[in-house]
Amino acid sequence: MADPTTPAPVPHAPTPGSSTRRERTGWYFYDWAMSAFSTTVITVFLGPFLTSVTKQAAGCSIDVTECAGYVYPLGIQVAPGSYFPYLVSLSVALTVLALPVTGAIADRTMHKKRLLAVTAFLGAAATIAMVFVTGDRYLLGGGLFILANIAFGASVVVYNSFLPGLGGPDDRDGISSKGWALGYLGGGLLLAVNLVVVQSFSVEGDPQRTLDLARWSIVSAGVWWAVFTLVPLAWLRERPAADAHPGGNVLTDGFRQLGRTVRGLKRYPLTLFFLLAFLVYNDGIQTVIALASQYGTEELRLDQSTLIVTILLVQFLAFGGALALGAVAKRIGAWKTVLASLVLWTGVILAAFRLPAEAPAQFMALGAAIGLVLGGSQALSRSLFSQMIPEGKEGEYYGFYEISDKGTSWLGPLAFGIVFQLTNSYRVGLVSLLIFFVIGFLLLAAVPVRRAIIAAGNTPPRVL
Repeated sequence: MADPTTPAPVPHAPTPGSSTRRERTGWYFYDWAMSAFSTTVITVFLGPFLTSVTKQAAGCSIDVTECAGYVYPLGIQVAPGSYFPYLVSLSVALTVLALPVTGAIADRTMHKKRLLAVTAFLGAAATIAMVFVTGDRYLLGGGLFILANIAFGASVVVYNSFLPGLGGPDDRDGISSKGWALGYLGGGLLLAVNLVVVQSFSVEGDPQRTLDLARWSIVSAGVWWAVFTLVPLAWLRERPAADAHPGGNVLTDGFRQLGRTVRGLKRYPLTLFFLLAFLVYNDGIQTVIALASQYGTEELRLDQSTLIVTILLVQFLAFGGALALGAVAKRIGAWKTVLASLVLWTGVILAAFRLPAEAPAQFMALGAAIGLVLGGSQALSRSLFSQMIPEGKEGEYYGFYEISDKGTSWLGPLAFGIVFQLTNSYRVGLVSLLIFFVIGFLLLAAVPVRRAIIAAGNTPPRVL
């Protein structure tokens, strides 16, 4: 009979930094699942779709370029063309509030996979519910988008918080790059299918049919997101963080822990310095992505088919680019590789400035260059940050990381808009974005990365 004074055995927790190939593959597949929302919904279909629905609510035909009517959500007069940008701004503001709390909860819970399931399925369900956004139901569409976008950001925080447990300091760059690459591949495949369907089944002179095809494309992204989320939920292991407690209320404990973390951020100034650098250069990257189509249509006078082919080119080449830069990082380190990628981004901006109008082949070549550098710079930034997070704070710190990713995405477009208004030139507006890459490079170069990793209590990788 067992000695009653012997403590009960503690359930085995996976060793930090150790994982099986099956578990890592499961983690990669969440990038494959969620990227459909980024590409099919956010990048291509949702903006034009909701704008058309809002036009109908304002009493205009969906095939008119300008609508003289207005809608009045919450009694506020809004032009149909402004409705979606306002929704994006509102969802970003709410996401900024939600992400650190989600991270704090992820660090406290014993069931991180359940939190991933809740956030992912909530976002996927809201996306699938877009099937009911017909006629003039612009308010329903706006509410579902806000819910889906917040849930998407929250799920990314939980997903990223698994990364430090999947590999040691020398392995994370490769793991992060493979996840990012698979995400671009998955998002690109679904987008390609949806674009083929829309191009094949649209009828000239029937804008309602095109609108319906766009709605079902959005719904397909929600289904894709939900179905492929089952893979990480099946293959990932629960990895309770060092600060997890089986007792107590995880929600209220999460809020309290978030308060303690905010007060304790000053203990890790070098980690915050990295976040500042990431905030600056990532804003430049996000602005280039957001404004590329506008630049192509308004300044370079390119047709829609050229833009569609270029979008797909970027998606699929970003798959190879993420893997290639991951391989480079293995040889020279993530820090140096991200710095090199920012030099390449500067070259992309200068090339775009000199690009002649009505030159689709050259525009596609520029898109190929963006694809090659895009995935790697983002994936390696994520893995580099994972080295600077104190153990047990992964969720919270990735919450702040996602704020740096999403919460300041208005800075670049604002700079672009102000310069365009002063000069009436899209080319000069684009060149104004150089400041984000130059300052971001200088800030990142000034971060003492090895010292930052040691200050967070972690072991630096062999090469940085």
